Amino acid sequence: MDGKRPTIASVHGVVAAAHPLAAGAGARILSQGGNAFDAAAATAAALNVVEPYMSGLAGLGMATCYIAREQRVRCLDYITKIPSKFPAGRFSKREDMARGALASGTPGNLAGWCELVRAQGKLSLAEVLAPAIRLARDGFPLVEFNTSGINQSANGLKDFPFFDDWNQNYTGGAGVVTAGSVLRQGVLATTYEAIASEGPGYLYGGELGRKMVAHLASLGGCITLADLEAVAPEWQDPLAVQYRDVLMHTLAPPCEGFQYLLTLRILDGFELGKLERNGVEHLDIMYRAIRLAAGERIAHNKPSPETLARIMGDDNVARLRARVRDGVPVEGPTEQWIAPKPIDLNKEHTTSLSVADRDGNVVCITQSLGALFGSGVVIPGTGVCMNNFLYWGEVDVRGTNPLLPGGDLALPTAPSIALRGGKPVLALGTPGSYGICQTQPQALVQYMDFGLGLQDAIEAPRARLWDGTKVDQENRISEAVMAQLAARGHGIGSAGPWTMQVGGMQGIAIDQATGAMTGAADPRRDGYVATA
Repeated sequence: MDGKRPTIASVHGVVAAAHPLAAGAGARILSQGGNAFDAAAATAAALNVVEPYMSGLAGLGMATCYIAREQRVRCLDYITKIPSKFPAGRFSKREDMARGALASGTPGNLAGWCELVRAQGKLSLAEVLAPAIRLARDGFPLVEFNTSGINQSANGLKDFPFFDDWNQNYTGGAGVVTAGSVLRQGVLATTYEAIASEGPGYLYGGELGRKMVAHLASLGGCITLADLEAVAPEWQDPLAVQYRDVLMHTLAPPCEGFQYLLTLRILDGFELGKLERNGVEHLDIMYRAIRLAAGERIAHNKPSPETLARIMGDDNVARLRARVRDGVPVEGPTEQWIAPKPIDLNKEHTTSLSVADRDGNVVCITQSLGALFGSGVVIPGTGVCMNNFLYWGEVDVRGTNPLLPGGDLALPTAPSIALRGGKPVLALGTPGSYGICQTQPQALVQYMDFGLGLQDAIEAPRARLWDGTKVDQENRISEAVMAQLAARGHGIGSAGPWTMQVGGMQGIAIDQATGAMTGAADPRRDGYVATA
């Protein structure tokens, strides 16, 4: 209506995902008697097929869940340990970790999906994987975003020795795809059928795992069968903070989502709703809070419980709020302890999905391959593309997130669920690497402080902050506001009216009075909402 996406709502169940066929797969599972956990796993697996450059079974991820029968939020962390044989100190530049077998972390996504189904689902794993198997074997027509992702990767990977396997899997050896062509992934379908029959052990110690280890070793990789066998998704209590009248939850460290919650703690001290929406005061406060919270995360990554309590505590938050108010420009890093090289959007690729069911369960997942098609390494005869998550650790072991064998890997994801009065009212997640913890609070403020509907809040202009003072702002705000922000010390620049630099958000709002679940999906990608 009026040039906008329609509001999509249901009382039976909602799936918001980054591709309509994946959202439809999850909605189908809900209609077949599955719950939100079944549907989330089905959607995640389907995204492996229809959005293969963003995530897959050999990626990593995490979920924040409201478990209705337990009446509480729990988090499932399936970010794996750094491989035990990783050659610490071998690399001096982060860019050397961008592609290839040594960039791959031990896969965690498949283990996470299977654990969601095992622990909280209602259907069998075979039933949950059926939509992904069908999509892979029958194929699906490529749309513009698909062709862009595949063709961009073909150009970037063509000079690597492992390109032929990737090229055969995604372009049939042609090196290019066109919109409207049908991508069929028969070997991936066969892999999923084996997983449906044998369970996650097919990867974590079984035939697929042995093929993966052998092929990666032939390319100089370091993942071992013991690394795969040690994978064990972990249920955790969430980290939560109060923002206005809701309690916002995401994963605790080593997840870097505490930056998101610290930003909310800072912003909770300002009456943003009384300011002009997208005006200079609103955006100045937002940028400053985001940059200060990023600085705290970078200085104290993977904090101990005692350090985390100090970071999130009243005294530190009061200090940061005073810094927001003092008007002195804030300059500092937003990415890593060691400043990265210039931006490469090939590295800004992840996906997020949200699911809610009629029983009150809610699941928000953020998962990734780390970059566009991850490491670029495809395991021959399986259709499985490996991640490049070790790129997101720090090669300098003096940093706060160093790549040490067997150590934790901190990643900037923050799938979140908000409770009001102990009941879920919002699920919100986004891709965007180090921009995740920046862009989620921006959308949340549009929704909670300025009263926009969730779809409008996700569509509202957002910004991505980089190291130093650089800010890429979607230019659907006034030129006068951008000029005033620059005068206040923000290195403001236009990112055009819409940009993937600010993520691809999916969310669900839940009306406690009526039970209505309203989905919202980001038009910056192929996001879509489907209902049961």
